[in-house]
Amino acid sequence: MLAVEYHSNDDVRIVDLPVPEIGVGELLVQLRACGLCASDVMEWYMKPRAPMYPGHEPAGVIAAVGEGVQQFTVGQRVFVHHHVPCMVCHFCQRGSFSQCVTFRGTRLHPGGLSEYIRVPAVNVQIDVLPLPDDVSFEAATLIEPLACCVRGINRAAIQAGDSVLALGAGSNGLMMTQLAQQRGAMPVIIVDPIAYRRQRALDSGIDYALDPQEGNLLEQVFAVNGGRRPDVVLVTPSSISAMKQGVELAGPGGTVLFFAPPPPTEVLGISPHHFFFQEITLRASYSAGPYETRHALELLRNKRMQAEQVITHRFALRDAAQAFRLVAKPGDALKAVIVAD
Repeated sequence: MLAVEYHSNDDVRIVDLPVPEIGVGELLVQLRACGLCASDVMEWYMKPRAPMYPGHEPAGVIAAVGEGVQQFTVGQRVFVHHHVPCMVCHFCQRGSFSQCVTFRGTRLHPGGLSEYIRVPAVNVQIDVLPLPDDVSFEAATLIEPLACCVRGINRAAIQAGDSVLALGAGSNGLMMTQLAQQRGAMPVIIVDPIAYRRQRALDSGIDYALDPQEGNLLEQVFAVNGGRRPDVVLVTPSSISAMKQGVELAGPGGTVLFFAPPPPTEVLGISPHHFFFQEITLRASYSAGPYETRHALELLRNKRMQAEQVITHRFALRDAAQAFRLVAKPGDALKAVIVAD
């Protein structure tokens, strides 16, 4: 079978691997589509583990079921989550699923960008979801990233009437701002230097899309937010400069959410004095658990989130190297999806 083997953003290979053998409680899933994530091209994170087999947003058809599997059948359309929690440890009991040791240790084999994927038994038990007929495989690739956005919005604790500002109008920024609107936030503002992305945000119903290169960003925010700083700032880029900007923009009593990690050597300086007297809350959100994936699937099924607004590029598995280059330097792209032949 064909699989994507990652060495670097400029060295993505298509290799031939044996079809995985499955064991008790496991599934073999034939890939139909898999999205690419910004983390897939985060070289400080990826290259130290190379060569590796990426892909964590797959959907496909069950090709074989292991002994003891009763809830799934061959031919069934499914989404498979690459990480699953144990549901019983201290962190799971607190709802911190991404801090669970089992969550950190689970993965798909060899990876979601393979013609066939072995799904371990614990993943089968916790977070393999049957796909309704009206949810396409392409749309299903959004379940995992949308679930991450749902978790991020939950951790930002957005309330009805909050003003929300998102830095970055990529696919995650676009989904998070739409989720914020569904929570009753107003106005919802998105910031991006790329005109195409700003227009996509406006087309999806976001209230305002600002160009940070047009002048003082805070003054632009004041102009559309009644002279106030935003109550919630969602920082989707992984850069320290974006995080610093997010902290500086947040209003009194506000919350700043970091949604993507910078390299471990980078440090963000903050003023405790400012945080104390302005009562600023700083939060981070990493990945998503089984409740968020189910919520994401319902959002897609009910058209509360529309895949065609987010997915902009499609590639065959053999053209994965081109897809990785696009995601590394996205420009006008939002979400790229690998579609199996």
